[in-house]
Amino acid sequence: MTVNVYEQYFQAEHEANGVARRAALTALTADSQAGHIRYEISVTFFPHRDEEDYAVSYDDAFRAVVYDAPGRRSRRREAALLEALAGQIDALAAPAGGRVFWDRPLGEARRE
Repeated sequence: MTVNVYEQYFQAEHEANGVARRAALTALTADSQAGHIRYEISVTFFPHRDEEDYAVSYDDAFRAVVYDAPGRRSRRREAALLEALAGQIDALAAPAGGRVFWDRPLGEARRE
């Protein structure tokens, strides 16, 4: 079963495929099956041309597995992963020139 443990939109900046991206969707996803748990972080940059444009284009996305082991979901593990999320996403996006403005959310966080 795959679940978005957390997701939130933020103002951001990046350029990809000749298109300026002004927002990002950040997420922590859990994939649990057959006694195995895997957590992945992701950031997807999208144009956000106006206040109502949340059309996420998946051509500018970065992902990384941050935990992969036998077991099941754990609230304590998820809390630790969420605490480290911003730094890990920054490290994931920075080499490509992407930047998330963590102090400028575009809405409330959604949590599972």
